[in-house]
Amino acid sequence: MTSSRLEAFSDGVLAIIITVMVLELAVPHGETFAALVSTSGTGLLTYLLSFIYIGIYWNNHHHMFQLRPVVDGRLLWANLHLLFWLSLFPFTTAWLTETDVATVPTAVYGINLLAAAIAYYILQTAIIRRPGGDRLKEALGRDLKGRLSPVMYLSGIGLSFVAPWLGLVPYIAAAVIWLVPDRRIERYLREHPDDGSGNDD
Repeated sequence: MTSSRLEAFSDGVLAIIITVMVLELAVPHGETFAALVSTSGTGLLTYLLSFIYIGIYWNNHHHMFQLRPVVDGRLLWANLHLLFWLSLFPFTTAWLTETDVATVPTAVYGINLLAAAIAYYILQTAIIRRPGGDRLKEALGRDLKGRLSPVMYLSGIGLSFVAPWLGLVPYIAAAVIWLVPDRRIERYLREHPDDGSGNDD
C-alpha cells in the first residue's frame, strides 16, 4: 500500500488529539483577565506545551515519510504504536492541569513524552530497515536531538519528585530544541531529487 493512507490516518488522529485537548480547557468563571488566569492559566500553559509537542511530531512525521519505503504491516503497527502514546497526551495534560502540576502527574507526563519518543524511534528504525531506508539513515546523520531528548525527559521525571514545576523545565527545553527548524531531510531531498522517494505500492 502507499504511505499516503498511513499519513492521512495519522494526520486525522493528531487533529483529533488537539481537538480533545482544547475541549478540556476550563472556561473562566468571570469576564476579567484575573478570572482567565485563575481558572484557565495553568491549563493554557500545559495545552500550549502539549500542542507544541503534537506539532513537532506531526512535522517530523511528515518529513520522515518524504523518504518512505514500501509500507508493510510492521510499519503500520509501529505507526499505531506511536499514535497510541500520542493519544494519551489529552489525558496526561488534563491530569497535569487539574492537579496544578503535582508531583506524580508531572512525572507521568514525562513518561508519556519518553514513551512517545521511544515509539517514534521504533518507527524510524522500522523505516530504516526497509529497502531504501538507508536514505533516511543518511539524511538523519548522527541525530543528536533525537538522542538528547530521552535524556531530558528522564531528567524531568527525576526532577518532578524534587519540585514539580522544576520537572517541567527539561520538557519545555526539549520542545524548544525541536522548535528550531530541522532541515536535514529537506536538504537531503534537494541534494538527491531523483533518488526514488515516491510512493510505493
